[in-house]
Amino acid sequence: MVSTHDDITFNPDKIHFVPLGGSEEFGVNFNVYAYQGKFLTIDCGIGFADHRYPGIDILLPDPSFFENRADDLEGLVVTHAHEDHVGAVHHLWEQLRCPIYCTAFTAEVLKRKFSENPVCQDAEIVIVKAGDVVDIGPFKVEFIHVSHSIPNTVSVVLHTDQGSVVHSGDWNLDAQPVLEDVTDEDAFKRIGEGKVLAYIGDSTNANVDGRSGSEADVAKGLETVFKTCKGRILITIFASNVGRIHSIAKAAEASGRKACIVGRSLHTMTAAAKNCGYLQDIDDFLSEEEIGFLPDDKQVIIATGSQGEGRAALARIAAGTHPEISVQRGDTVIFSARAIPGNDKDIDNVKNNLVAGGVQVIDPDTTSEIIHVSGHPRRGEITDMFSWLKPNAVIPVHGERMQLEAHAALARSCQVSSVVVPNNGSIVQIDDKGVSVIGHIETGLLAIEPGRTISSDHVAIARRRKLQYSGTLYATLVVNKRGDLVADPQVSSIGLIDHDDPDEARLEDDLIDEITDVMASLDRKERSQDAVIAEEVRIHLRRYVNYNLKIRPLTIVHVIRL
Repeated sequence: MVSTHDDITFNPDKIHFVPLGGSEEFGVNFNVYAYQGKFLTIDCGIGFADHRYPGIDILLPDPSFFENRADDLEGLVVTHAHEDHVGAVHHLWEQLRCPIYCTAFTAEVLKRKFSENPVCQDAEIVIVKAGDVVDIGPFKVEFIHVSHSIPNTVSVVLHTDQGSVVHSGDWNLDAQPVLEDVTDEDAFKRIGEGKVLAYIGDSTNANVDGRSGSEADVAKGLETVFKTCKGRILITIFASNVGRIHSIAKAAEASGRKACIVGRSLHTMTAAAKNCGYLQDIDDFLSEEEIGFLPDDKQVIIATGSQGEGRAALARIAAGTHPEISVQRGDTVIFSARAIPGNDKDIDNVKNNLVAGGVQVIDPDTTSEIIHVSGHPRRGEITDMFSWLKPNAVIPVHGERMQLEAHAALARSCQVSSVVVPNNGSIVQIDDKGVSVIGHIETGLLAIEPGRTISSDHVAIARRRKLQYSGTLYATLVVNKRGDLVADPQVSSIGLIDHDDPDEARLEDDLIDEITDVMASLDRKERSQDAVIAEEVRIHLRRYVNYNLKIRPLTIVHVIRL
């Protein structure tokens, strides 16, 4: 049953889990736990818009669930500083207005975001560390260190008088992480000795056999690749992958090169890492100006844009529009990242621009060296987690439907007795009997424009989407009080014809004749109503274009009465 937010009541004696983002999709992670009339959220991240949202780059979870529940929201826990887990906090904090619990590095990143948003100046950030147990409302929240591609990542255990729920966040079992210790296996085993009601876990690689590689292997692989390159090296990564920044810097040193970082988000992450004591064992990065004084074969440039983002540094470099950095024949561009599903075409566009300029392009699929490993667990690692925790139930999150279903199937094969694959908005009840979906609430996304934040199903976005595929047609009619035309109708179109082609341009003349015929067919009563004139003309124009071009354009008619 789908319910509005105000219709929902939660049994205070039961634990409930409601994913409001991050299930059936990558990004926009926003998870709600309810118990004893109080709420706790875990993560609040952004997603990247695709072709379905023209003019939109960033998507946010919709926090309207808390519109009438803000007083009962006890806190927001952020597991780590990746944008899909933390990037929406400063956008939505005014609606949430609750204490934020996170580790020191995540807090450093958050503070930088908050400094740019005046409404966040009074936000309360509570810094925790792995091993801490903090009372947040009815939950005793324990933080467990896990390895990932960014520092200070934690899994979260919610202890209650009914049992424990483990929310994994992002993690893997990297045997040789370059920045921190390995995942705290002993802590998970200790939790598993108790009563684990449910494991809510990362599904990103749940359909991939084996185990994720180690970041230490990436440093070695990059060093090998760097030593084969003759000209300038440009390498693109996720800006938040601090471990990869370290690996690249070490590989640059080993191959006799100096490194430079390009892109605001990379500078932000690097500064935050250094403030927290990371990246202290590598050479200082050169500025964009300084790197230009070195010979090409002594340069390594780290740039944002691994997903083909049009405004990122790499796309502008590839297009020759970056003000400081350029590449030329003989240079090498390395993609030290995998494509997020849906970004393949944008990435290929950037690669094509580079190859057309004689630049060598290397990615994880075109070299035998290890130049990228995932920060997420594969099936072997997930199986280990099940064996440590021995959960009564499993709820897969953080992935599209393929990954969620693969995670669920793996759990069942490991004899987990109760498994539920949620949708965004599913109300999942957790108790001794297992997990079950007992209802569903409305949920959605918000879209960020330069000057406002709107619903992702806003009519403006729907109109833009239509314009992408069917063009638009405008008509203006000037009539007198009787409804007679007092001037020739004006017709213009976008995306329908070539106006420089006389044969195609004739279509607009034909449409003017069509308007004249429609007006002649209307009686006096119909002509007295502007809305009737506009609708009749709109219908006939759209029908005429569809008959001739097999396209149904967005058609807008303006009636001006003198």
